[in-house]
Amino acid sequence: MAATKAPLTYKGRPLRRKGDLIYYGSMADPYIIMMQVLDTEKVGDLDVATRVSLQLQLTDPDLKSRDRVVKKSEKTDLYTAMDLAAVWLDRALASK
Repeated sequence: MAATKAPLTYKGRPLRRKGDLIYYGSMADPYIIMMQVLDTEKVGDLDVATRVSLQLQLTDPDLKSRDRVVKKSEKTDLYTAMDLAAVWLDRALASK
């Protein structure tokens, strides 16, 4: 029997990863969060993020990539970045 993979979510919103980039939110919404892992550190067998850049972006395909960025920040770990991303995205989507 083949197991189906459930999509990864955080606080009810989808997460997608491509290499060092993590996208949080749905492209169907007006905003998403893009996180980029800038530095990692080896802890045991795992690579742990030690520097993460995050951006609140508009999903409008007609805008240039630099014009899509609404807010940006840099955090020292993925957990802090994910928490800030959830707050930014909730506030941006609530004010639409």
